[in-house]
Amino acid sequence: MTRVLITGTAGFIGFHLAQLLLDEGMTVHGYDGMTDYYDVALKRRRHAILLQNERFAATEGMLEDTATFDAMADAFQPDVIVHLAGQAGVRYSLEAPRAYLDSNVIGTFTVMEAARRHAVRHLLMASTSSVYGANEDMPYAETDKADTQLTIYSATKKANESMGHAYAHLHDLPTTMFRFFTVYGPWGRPDMALFKFVDAILEGRPIDIYNHGEMFRDFTYVADLVRGIRLLIDTPPERPATPEEIEPGDSLSPVAPWRIVNIGNSEKVRLLDFVDAIEAELGVPAKRNLMEMQPGDVPATWADATLLHRLTGYRPQTDVRSGIARFVAWFRDYYGK
Repeated sequence: MTRVLITGTAGFIGFHLAQLLLDEGMTVHGYDGMTDYYDVALKRRRHAILLQNERFAATEGMLEDTATFDAMADAFQPDVIVHLAGQAGVRYSLEAPRAYLDSNVIGTFTVMEAARRHAVRHLLMASTSSVYGANEDMPYAETDKADTQLTIYSATKKANESMGHAYAHLHDLPTTMFRFFTVYGPWGRPDMALFKFVDAILEGRPIDIYNHGEMFRDFTYVADLVRGIRLLIDTPPERPATPEEIEPGDSLSPVAPWRIVNIGNSEKVRLLDFVDAIEAELGVPAKRNLMEMQPGDVPATWADATLLHRLTGYRPQTDVRSGIARFVAWFRDYYGK
C-alpha cells in the first residue's frame, strides 16, 4: 500500500488530491500550517472531511518548523511526497514578501531534506504558471525560458524548481515539478477570482475586473488537475544516460532525474467571457468595476499540456461553464446563499 505524504492537505488542491488517493486505497498523511491567509474554518472543514477516512492522519505545523516536520516524516515513512503547501497569492506577495521566503524557500528546503533522508521513490512539488513571467510566446511550453518573473511569489517558485533540480542531481532523487494554471472548483480559495466574483455578485457588491477584462487565463478544473498529479506519481523521471535520449519537447534534465510538467486546460479564456459565464449560472448580472492592470499581473497565460499527455495519456478537459456550475452548486450549499 503506497504511503503518500502531502503538504497542504487543508488547502484547496491538497484536499482534493488527498481525497483522490484515499479513494484509490492509499495511506495519506497530511501536513498543514492552518495559516490565516484565508478563512481557517474552511481549511479545518476540509481536514475534518479527510479525517473521516481511517487511512488519513494529519499533523499541524509550519513548513519552517523543521523539528515537527522531521518527526512527522520519520514516523510516517513515506514512499512518495507531494509538496503543495506554501504561501500562495500573486497580489499578496506585494504586501508581505517575507512570508514567501519563509514558506516557499525555507519550507521547501525542509521538505526536500526529508525526501532525501527517506529516499522516496518520487518527490513531486508545486510550481506555478507565473514563473513564465514576461514571456509572450504562447502557449507556454516547459522548455521555454522562464527567467523574467514579475513577483516575489513567482521568483520563489522558480527558486524551488532550481533547488529541486540540484537535489535530484546530487542525491539521485526523482523529482517532478508541476506548473499549475489558474485552478478553480469546489472548495476553492476565497482569495481567487471565481470565489470572490460569485460571493460579490450574490451579495450585490461590485467586482473588480483588472485590465478592463482584456485578460486571458487557462482555467483548470481542480478534479482535472489532481488527476494529472495522480498519474504523474506513477511516472517518476529517470536520469538519461545521454542527452540524446531526451525526446524533443521533454523538459527532462540531461543531468538529473528531474522534470517540469505543465498541468493546464490548454484553452485560454477571456476574463470578460468568464464573468459572463458566472452571470449566466447565477442568473444575476454583475456590477463591473473595470480597473487598470495590477503590478505583477500578466495579460495572458495559456498552457501547452502536450508533455502531460505524452507521459500519462491524460488531458484536462472540463469546460469552463461546467466547472463554474459545479463551483456555484458547492458554494450555494456550503454558504446557504
